[in-house]
Amino acid sequence: MHLAFLTSEYPHPSVNRAAGIGTSIKNLAEGLVEKNIKISLFIYGQDTNLVFEESGITFHLIKHINYPFLGWLRYRKHIASYINKVAKKEKIDAIEAADWTGITAFMKLSIPLVIRLHGTDAYFCHLEGRSQKKKNRWFEATALKNADAIISVSDYTAKMTTEIFGLKSNITTLYNGIDTNKFKPLHLPKEANTILYFGTIVRKKGVLDLAKAFQILKNENPDATLTLIGKDNVDIFEKRSTLELFNELLDEKYRSSVKHLQHMPYEDVVKEIAKAGVVVLPSRAEAFPMSWLEAMAMEKALVTSNIGWAKELMIADKTGLMVSPDDHQGLAEAILKILNDEKLANEFGINARKRIVDHFSSEIIVDKNIEYYKTLTS
Repeated sequence: MHLAFLTSEYPHPSVNRAAGIGTSIKNLAEGLVEKNIKISLFIYGQDTNLVFEESGITFHLIKHINYPFLGWLRYRKHIASYINKVAKKEKIDAIEAADWTGITAFMKLSIPLVIRLHGTDAYFCHLEGRSQKKKNRWFEATALKNADAIISVSDYTAKMTTEIFGLKSNITTLYNGIDTNKFKPLHLPKEANTILYFGTIVRKKGVLDLAKAFQILKNENPDATLTLIGKDNVDIFEKRSTLELFNELLDEKYRSSVKHLQHMPYEDVVKEIAKAGVVVLPSRAEAFPMSWLEAMAMEKALVTSNIGWAKELMIADKTGLMVSPDDHQGLAEAILKILNDEKLANEFGINARKRIVDHFSSEIIVDKNIEYYKTLTS
């Protein structure tokens, strides 16, 4: 079997963008290669055209082209034409694309197209209570309508996307997976009273809710410190730095207890995760977040939100504590509970890793994807 992925991001030095979707594709692609599935990546929006092979994966970097008229349509036609030529020559059986902003809208592909729901722009707009650009809605609706099949990274994302777009087709859930041999406990000494958040510094990830909770818990535990790891973002509502908004929510005397680390090699991020007393990820909008999988696989006690997708991954009071992002007092109390009880933190961490190993390890998830694609291409 020869499968392909169409994406604008992927964690590789030659690719100019990498984020959560790219990471999930990488995890799946590498696992498929280990099962003797041939993989091709078509990565659009790049600075140059380039084809190369690495670790059994063929990379096709497609340079972005600025057209003077109808650029959005003509670039899609260009991508589709290139994919069709390669698919015919290399005998590709099917191609998968993400749902975000509907890149496959108006593409005519010669092979079956599967769209994987990582969360459309419409989905995130709905969860955040903001309006969506009409163009993005049109692209996403058209792409989903024209797909040969749709899969989702969580039941919740499938359900909400079906409701938002009025979809009629059945959606299969295939969860994101993670290499539990790569992401595992480091057993570094924990630093007392340390709280860690890692991910983009953005409202939808619950960062501003974390600020309000940290303000509350500092009154109970003056020694508590918070480390934020991730790139700052312009807030969608205030049009200002989210980090600035974060600091404004804290009393000036508490701001010195917060450390922001924007640029770090990932091996250093992993060490920070290992050393933290508790990892807090109170997101308001996700599909099935890789950061949660990573922290759980590393045997960390988590405090997370309790919205939709969270209940498919976490088990409340077993793998960690789950609190509504709106409940800042409850969020503060949950963080303090774990910081003050090392035995409980260790139990949560052990249970979290076991859940990942048993249900979301790459080996399990890859096999499920192979079974799905066999039924699609047979």
